[in-house]
Amino acid sequence: MEKRILGKSGLEVSALGLGCMGLSYAYGPTPDKQDAIKLIRAAYDLGVTFFDTAEAYGPFVNEQLLGEALAPFRDQVVIATKFGFVGGEVSKGMDSRPDNIRAVAEASLKRLRTDRIDLFYQHRVDPSVPIEDVAGAVKDLIREGKVKHFGMSEAGVQSIRRAHAVQPVTALQSEYSLWWREPEREILPLLAELGIGFVPFSPLGKGFLTGKIDDKTQFASSDFRNVVPRFSPENRKANQALVDVLTKLAAGKKATPAQLALAWLLAQKPWIAPIPGTTKLTRLEENLGAVRVELSADDLREIEAAAAGITVQGARYPQHLQERVGK
Repeated sequence: MEKRILGKSGLEVSALGLGCMGLSYAYGPTPDKQDAIKLIRAAYDLGVTFFDTAEAYGPFVNEQLLGEALAPFRDQVVIATKFGFVGGEVSKGMDSRPDNIRAVAEASLKRLRTDRIDLFYQHRVDPSVPIEDVAGAVKDLIREGKVKHFGMSEAGVQSIRRAHAVQPVTALQSEYSLWWREPEREILPLLAELGIGFVPFSPLGKGFLTGKIDDKTQFASSDFRNVVPRFSPENRKANQALVDVLTKLAAGKKATPAQLALAWLLAQKPWIAPIPGTTKLTRLEENLGAVRVELSADDLREIEAAAAGITVQGARYPQHLQERVGK
């Protein structure tokens, strides 16, 4: 698989990574542990070298899963994990105090069965802790060799600037896709200016851009999408127009809607490395096929023109979660 460098950092990753959250958290029923390990190892066999987890996914079980799955080829992969919630539980609020950052790093190293974290993200900006203190704490861990690179997730322009002045930020992870394009306004220009890589999560719109979800789809009771306004039945029905456009354009490239959506992201900047997640081998293979979909300038203009005529309906987060982003 094609490799990419995240910004000016020198951190090389596969053009498409694997977001591992759904293997144990947030999207309803999760696969059996051995099946999840097989999927992660299959991703590696198919060329993926970039794996994303967090202490909050579970909490803790996702890191343990990844640690076991990647142990045979640890030195050939890049592992990203995250800190920033009380006890690793999103519902308990944020905690990016330096002492907690260090405690999370030590615990994550054990769960991941490794001696260093390749990319350590602040999961969400904590308004109660100066971002300079956060960056300073990660800088200390980098100096000690326990962390290699500092990342931020869903951070706003000023927080990124201030953090970067203390410890260079290697990557920003935030939502970005054909149905959530807000990063294009301020974030992408800032990342280009500072030489920071971009790791889009939910690059397939939490599954919607695959074309496998419609207004009749029933989600499991534990599925996060039940509380996402954009996934209400009426909004799914309205947003089908975007999937219909993608499906039509993808057919012309002998690709699936998911592959076209990922290829579009890859074509935006050479320092973008999306991390689609899945629990199914067939979907993994389909997603990774996106690296072979070549989009010309004319193709990109056609996608742009088609998408411009569609207004996506519904907020991407419920209000209490929206308040945590862009800080």
